[in-house]
Amino acid sequence: MDNLRGSTETSSSPAPTSSATSVTSDTQKESPSGTTTITLRTTGATFPQYQIQKWIEIYMQSHPNIKIEYEGGGSGHGQEAFLKGLTHIGRTDPPVTEATWQKFLETGDQPLQFPEIVGAVVIAYNVPGVDELKLDGETLAMIFMGEIEYWDDDTIKSLNPGVNLPHEKIIVVHRSDSSGTTAIFTTYLSLVSDEFAEKVGAGKLVDWPVDKVGRGIGGKGNPGVVQALKSTKYSIAYTELSFAIEENLPVVALKNKAGKFVKPTDETIKAAVAGVKSFIPEPTEGYKEDLKQLLNAPGEDSYPIVAFTHLLVWQNKNGKHYPPEEAKAIKDFLMWILTEGQKPENLAPGYVGLPKDVAEIGLKAVQMIQEG
Repeated sequence: MDNLRGSTETSSSPAPTSSATSVTSDTQKESPSGTTTITLRTTGATFPQYQIQKWIEIYMQSHPNIKIEYEGGGSGHGQEAFLKGLTHIGRTDPPVTEATWQKFLETGDQPLQFPEIVGAVVIAYNVPGVDELKLDGETLAMIFMGEIEYWDDDTIKSLNPGVNLPHEKIIVVHRSDSSGTTAIFTTYLSLVSDEFAEKVGAGKLVDWPVDKVGRGIGGKGNPGVVQALKSTKYSIAYTELSFAIEENLPVVALKNKAGKFVKPTDETIKAAVAGVKSFIPEPTEGYKEDLKQLLNAPGEDSYPIVAFTHLLVWQNKNGKHYPPEEAKAIKDFLMWILTEGQKPENLAPGYVGLPKDVAEIGLKAVQMIQEG
């Protein structure tokens, strides 16, 4: 594909905007031994970054003729690159809904969408001397709107009796780029706070009120958010669980729909998935509603901000998007992700494998990809 250029693993710069579909030397090369190497690009969400990188490393060890390049840039970039034919596999945290799905269909090919892994958005914080912190959704919304200014505000103290909270201003760290993590987090806050829904709303990019009062910091990608949090005392941020684990960040115990304070663990994430998996549509359809269906799940053990991250791939009608060799390689890689890749030994810390019936949705989609 002329429009698929090599990328660095964590680059977030937009790819070129050519729309040709022939194979180039960048996508398919012959090695000195005479075997052909296929290069595939996957672009988008950083929510599953650590998991993607682990899968790629393991898969390429046993498939030396397939090179897979991961470009981040966020879910918005992943959807755009996929629509323009600039990536083989798009990645997006918020599922593509019907309006955008229609734009995909207008290309003349059938898009396919399905979950690849389960993760959680966590609330991490950098408050010296505070090792445990509890918050509910409404309080969290007020913090991110800038309405609660100090860590020892009575609202926070009432949720954390006995905790020595400092009289220091709260610095709020958020994403600065178009982000699926932001879409997940702001959708959750809109569910639990009518005021947040009215004043800020949900989306991959939002206008953060806390910036207007001088206590907001923007970070690019989950890595940028984590770096800003670590370097800023008395800050709070939302990020993906795997980043919190990787960086050994303390995370908030969040009050769930049943009124219990829970931290994100394999068990609390699985409990949440069990309550929402019925809302996933067929792979040939966009979601009828946004992320609201998948968040704040019922159940005493459910962590409230759990989400699937999604894959986007073309059915490749009449070879429209992928030449035969690339289509075959894409099918093999995605099949591996949905089977071997879901096994515990192949999961990165902070991620939970798909329930079997959810993985079957993806396997059904992969079989629909045409190789010629």
